[in-house]
Amino acid sequence: MKTIGLIGGMSWESSKIYYEHINTMVKEKLGGSHSAKSVLTSVDFDEIKRNSFSGDWDKIGDLMAVQAGKLEKAGADFIILCTNLIHLVSDSIVNAVSIPFLHIGRATGEAIQSKGLKKVALLGTQFTMEKDFYTKILEEEFGLEVLIPELKDRETLQSMIYDELVQGVFTQEAKEKCLDIIKKMEAQGAEGIILGCTELPILIPSDEVDVPTFDTTKIHAQKAVDFALS
Repeated sequence: MKTIGLIGGMSWESSKIYYEHINTMVKEKLGGSHSAKSVLTSVDFDEIKRNSFSGDWDKIGDLMAVQAGKLEKAGADFIILCTNLIHLVSDSIVNAVSIPFLHIGRATGEAIQSKGLKKVALLGTQFTMEKDFYTKILEEEFGLEVLIPELKDRETLQSMIYDELVQGVFTQEAKEKCLDIIKKMEAQGAEGIILGCTELPILIPSDEVDVPTFDTTKIHAQKAVDFALS
């Protein structure tokens, strides 16, 4: 079994879900008392949030490169980043280490492709929806058409994620707002919904959405487990 290196803390709410998913999946695969071999480094999310809102992505890239280096020195065989948005600076991680890095966008693209879908909607932070680091992979490598919500709804999701979800606050009101946005995306022809913020799957149960949802946290965790056991 390979040792999984995890960069967490963005937020720690989603990082604990990653850890739970990974260990549960290893146990299901191997049985008995098996659990995952892993190394976790966790950052202070406040620093990441401040630099995100000020647009200092180079600073965030430098921080991620340092964390990736720590994981490699600690014995990780490969790295995953326990967040969607900060994959925007994934090149900084790739360039800082000699071990593989598993991108959440590619794992998600493979999952969508396996369902035979062609047109999907992406929900996440405003940065994730508006910048092309995620959609470019889905469009160019997997041939998908990616829809994003209108500006007002993007702003609603941004506020909800940073003011509530990453604080561990999950309300019925927030869920209803998300489901309303999803309905709009379905009306535009979305065949599936990418929950492109690692906290969104906690808020939105898949059985309350009429089209397939893609829990990027779980998809990414499964990719890491498959790689670790390959």
